[in-house]
Order: sequence, then structure tokens, then C-alpha cells
Amino acid sequence: MLIRFKLENFKSFGKKQEIVMIPSKKIRNRDNHIINLESMQLLRLATFYGANASGKSNLIEAIRFSKYVIERKIPVESKKFYNRLYDMKANKSSMFEYEICLNNRFFAYGFNLNLHRGEIVSEWLYELNSEGNNQSMIFERVTMDEEIVIGEKFNLSEAEKIRFETYAHDSAGDKATLFLSEMNRNKKIDEDSNLNVFKLVFKWFEDILTTIKPNQKVTRFEYCYNDDGKSTIDDIISIFDTGISKVKVEKISVVDLKSKLPSELIDKVMEDVEEKIVELDEKTILNLSFRAEDIFFNIECSKNDELKITTIMMEHGVADINFEFEEESDGTRRLFDLLDILISKEKNKVYVVDELERSLHPKLTYRFVQLFINQLVDRNVQLIFTTHESTLMDQENLLRRDEIWFIERDQENISNIYSLDRFNERYDKKLDKAYLQGRYGAIPIFKEVPDDFGGVKCL
Repeated sequence: MLIRFKLENFKSFGKKQEIVMIPSKKIRNRDNHIINLESMQLLRLATFYGANASGKSNLIEAIRFSKYVIERKIPVESKKFYNRLYDMKANKSSMFEYEICLNNRFFAYGFNLNLHRGEIVSEWLYELNSEGNNQSMIFERVTMDEEIVIGEKFNLSEAEKIRFETYAHDSAGDKATLFLSEMNRNKKIDEDSNLNVFKLVFKWFEDILTTIKPNQKVTRFEYCYNDDGKSTIDDIISIFDTGISKVKVEKISVVDLKSKLPSELIDKVMEDVEEKIVELDEKTILNLSFRAEDIFFNIECSKNDELKITTIMMEHGVADINFEFEEESDGTRRLFDLLDILISKEKNKVYVVDELERSLHPKLTYRFVQLFINQLVDRNVQLIFTTHESTLMDQENLLRRDEIWFIERDQENISNIYSLDRFNERYDKKLDKAYLQGRYGAIPIFKEVPDDFGGVKCL
């Protein structure tokens, strides 16, 4: 679970900013919005409002970018990702830090980068107590000194210390790769070793933290290939009044598939399938799902049988006609991508979504958030998203004050993050109306149109 995220000097963000998923002590209602861990509580939701170009997408991009750096490397295109208005210095480092809960242990992991040079400046991993006021160093890395230091209280055996020091020595001069990443590349670490904490933290970023961009194609519809999943998707999709009464799986031919996809993509898919078949035993049947733009298909393969290719079709009402996924509206296709959040069987997940409401009706967006709260009450799943949809600011029936955040650019054009909770509004306050009236900031400010705008007299 995510406790805090901090960033500094990234795109429109200058000085250090943070988001916090710890519930406000001033709010006593909506217990179903709270994730109860053994030693602390966390919020399930955080939603971010702001004018266009305020920095909302840059916040999501900061999470996506730092996740990419952890899992892979510093991308070449990040050379200009530092805030060029902030202190005007390309040499100023950019900071990203996560406080996370993992198996009821608490960690702070972060790093500083010089984005202009594409170099790591420093990196650290600490274990925290549940209050966050005491920390024990696992490691620190100061690239300037080419040194990776193990924490004095990080309990390792002599053999583990030697292994750590060997890995640290090998990585010390590498300014392009994070040590956390390096510890997960071809490093054989036993599950019961204390060094395994590196793999656990890395896996949090790889498996639990998921970012979704506005036009990103997410789902591969694996849930349609078992009876429980298919029944669940039929039930949920009917709630949203899309006109779809049932999702069906239908067999298609290779010729049909080739008519919909570029030949080079078909070749790549078939190469992947052949590689998988080689690895199968005689009895195993494997389903491989693929998604290309607005087309979905699944290939069922086994060691000796022919390939079975299927896709999904949509049944509308009682009409004896099935519609392909690509024929559905943009909003319906967007909804299907977001449904993964509602029907996932994973117990621990953090979804970070940019423009949750894209292509969705306001009431559908409201209903989606409502279902997220009610459907996932027994799972440790968090949803963090940006939106312009002010109808979600319903503190009587939907969101808590501490789940609503704003992002606004100041006079120097630097983005700042702040919570609605600091305004201490009454529980019966109509927040959406107050927000649109400018009470909380983070809305567009328009200038007066000149009388001779565009050379035409304005009436």
C-alpha cells in the first residue's frame, strides 16, 4: 500500500511536494473508505482536481516515470524533464520518494537524479516504524563518493554481508542504474535471506503499483475465459447502462485475424505462441491474450492440438446480432479497461489513473467510484486519480474531505499540491459548487476579452 509519495523538480513541480494516504483524524465517518492494517490505517482513494495545465498529469507522470526508472533505467528523453523555471539550474537534482507498506512492514525508498545528465545522484532504502517517526537504514548510496553503505542495524549474516558488499562494489560506479534495480537482475537471493527485502520492495513497484494513462489500453479480458469472471463482467457491465446485455466468446479463423492486424504484428504474436508451446508439457493447455488498439483476441494452445483463436463479442438486448469490441463507443471501451480495477482478484494493488472520467458520462464516473468503494471493501486496493468531474465532490454520499486534493500553479508557474482537508469545511457543505466558484483555487482564471479582440468589435 502507498503511504506517501514525494517529488521535487520534475516538469511543472519545483520545490518538494507530497501526497499522503493517511486518514485525517478530524473525519470520523466512512469507515469503508479505510484500509485497516495491523498497525495503521490508510485511505483507499485520492482524487486530484485542477485547471488544465495545472500539473495533474505531471503528478501521474512523475509516478509513472519513477516506476520506469526503478524497473528499467533513466530514459533518454528525460533530459528536459526537470523544471526549467525552478531555480533555472540544470544541475539541481530531482527527487522521488515512496513510503509503502509491504507485508505489514514499512519502508521509505527514494532517489535523486540529475535528469539533464541522466545520472543518479543518490539513493536510499529505510525501514520505518508504523508511526513513521523512527527509521533504520537498509542502505544509502552517494554516487559522488561512489559508495553504497549498508545500515548498521540491517541484520545480515557474515555470508550475506560479503554478498551485499560484492554487489555494492559492482554497482558503485554505475550512475545510470539504481542499486534496487541491480539487486533484482540475475542476483540469486534465498527467500529466507534478509537480502530478500530488495526483491520484495522491487516487486511492489513491478506488481502492485499500476499506472494508467488516458488513452492506455489496459485489459486483456482474461476474466472472460472462466465462468465466474464472465458472470461478474455481465453483472457489472449491465449496471452502467451501456446497452450490452452479455459478453460472449466466439471463435475466429486465422484469416479473420489477419484481416484485422498488420502482418508484422501477426508474425510477432505467432513467434511468441511457438516459444510458449515448446515450453509446455503434454497435458497443459495455455491461454494467451493479446490486445491491439481496439481489437482483442485469445489463442488457446497445447503441445499437440491446433490453435484455437477467439475474440469477444457484445450482445445487445434481445437482438440476434453480436457486435465486435471495436464497434462499441469510446466510452464503453474505456469502461472495459477500467473494469480490471473492479474485478481483479488481487488483494493488494495501487492503481494510479490519469483522467478517470475520459469519455465517461458524469453519472457513470460517479457510479464507478461508488462501486470501487463497495466492491473492494475486503481488499487492500487503492485508487489515485485525476479528474475534472466536480460531481464527485459529494462528501455526504461519496468522498471524504481528506480524499480530495488540488493542484494549482502559482505566480511563478510552479505546480503546488494541497488537500481540501485544510479548509475545514462543514460536512453538509456543497463542495462542487464552492469549488467552481473558486473557494479552493485550482480552477481556470480567465482574462477579460478586449473590445476589439481579433479586430472585430465584441458585443
